[in-house]
Amino acid sequence: MHVTFLGFGLIGGSVALALREAGGWTAAAWSPSGAGPARALEAGVVDAAPATLDDALADADLVVLAAPPTACLALLDRLAGKARAALPGSAVVTDVASTKALLVARAMANRLRFVGGHPMAGRETSGFQAATADLFVGSPWVVVPGDPADTVAIERVEELARATGACPVRMDAATHDAAVAVISHLPIVAAAALVEAAAGAAGESSPADWPAAVALAASGWRDATRLARGDADMGAGIAATNAVALAACVRAYRDRLDAWLALLEATGPDGLADEAAIRSRLDGARNRLGGPG
Repeated sequence: MHVTFLGFGLIGGSVALALREAGGWTAAAWSPSGAGPARALEAGVVDAAPATLDDALADADLVVLAAPPTACLALLDRLAGKARAALPGSAVVTDVASTKALLVARAMANRLRFVGGHPMAGRETSGFQAATADLFVGSPWVVVPGDPADTVAIERVEELARATGACPVRMDAATHDAAVAVISHLPIVAAAALVEAAAGAAGESSPADWPAAVALAASGWRDATRLARGDADMGAGIAATNAVALAACVRAYRDRLDAWLALLEATGPDGLADEAAIRSRLDGARNRLGGPG
């Protein structure tokens, strides 16, 4: 099967590396800059790195949109517009973006043969240079059919997922977007807000106690802020295309923080907050996660 990647960073590069190891696949890659595809061609990861999008689409059985969500929307419009003639009639278009509802709706409106995809794996580093062949092994790969009756298209995307070592999971777009909003997208916003609370937002002066705090920061701070070190373009595209579901999660998170605030502000005459109540909440959160570890 011949795959064409449009966009070629961490996820697209990791898929290409996995397919190369699996064997039986050929691949072409195109990106606006051409940098990632050129490096992949030199390394023997892809078979071609055409200079134009139209040339990249030639002979494609599967077209993988491997770009941030808003860039995927623009690519869907190009495939339905100027690049329509270059897209083989039997080709299936899929993507690896973190949001699905807007992409599936745009593809269907553009009358494209589309199956949404989201491999549930990643790293905070970006670019083809960060790609690894084993990134998806054992991880879910959500498959969101555009046309549920097009079983050939769906199975083609599931074959791609299995070739990378991932486990295909069929899901509708709304269910997917609500789920990832809370387990994936809210943590990005929470990590960024934590950095802003501790160090100040962009354009602001840092709080007076920040130099002392950063000098003491260790693994807890690093773990809690890891997602804030990620690709800002990718994070912005995720938030922009899943804004409604993410806003609901942020609102629920704010409500929980307000409850914590009330608990901490209710100190007794000795200046202590209610330790038993705090312990109960911490135990409750730990138990929701299944206990220690």
